Amino acid sequence: MCGITGLIHFEKDKPISKQLLKKMTDTIHYRGPDDEGFYFKENIGLGFRRLSIIDLSTGHQPLSNEDGSIWIVFNGEIYNFLELRDNLIKQGHRFNTRTDTEVIVHLYEQHGKDCLQYLRGMFAFAIYDERRKKLFLRTGPIWEKPFFYYIDKNKFIFGSEINAVLCDNQIDKAINLEALDDYFAYGYILGTKSIYQSIHKLQPSFILRLI
Repeated sequence: MCGITGLIHFEKDKPISKQLLKKMTDTIHYRGPDDEGFYFKENIGLGFRRLSIIDLSTGHQPLSNEDGSIWIVFNGEIYNFLELRDNLIKQGHRFNTRTDTEVIVHLYEQHGKDCLQYLRGMFAFAIYDERRKKLFLRTGPIWEKPFFYYIDKNKFIFGSEINAVLCDNQIDKAINLEALDDYFAYGYILGTKSIYQSIHKLQPSFILRLI
């Protein structure tokens, strides 16, 4: 179990609050007590808490490709990553680790958004492509790895848990009564709703592209 966080300002000249992203990531410390990492670039920041499972020595995140143009924070496990890694090496990709996370970076580098069709596993991740200035977010086919987000005209905030998103004190904390009805009726909340009106879930196999 690991945890990811992120923050984007849609105003290109507005810098990211490093203190806010650190607070968000600290909130999910228990999900990844072994390591933490951050990426900051102009109006975007990514955060990560790590629980070491694969490649204990070199699994630090956020992680990038060789030239630092593609960055990822990843929570989950890719079951077929060794096969994918071997194929990518044959295509000329060079790896610095044996992590499934780095495989996703190179798979995106090779296939773009079509990389998703090759992945087998349970996951939630965010990729930032510096050249294209695009943030690419994706969850797996079953919602084993949670992903919550808030968006308005000025910013986009995401995290593996609602508490991380709520670290921004400007977010409205009004309760979503429909979500509350869902919970009492079914034991869980349906669709993209969360217990808060302003915060949403990224659905299974859903792709979100921003900026």
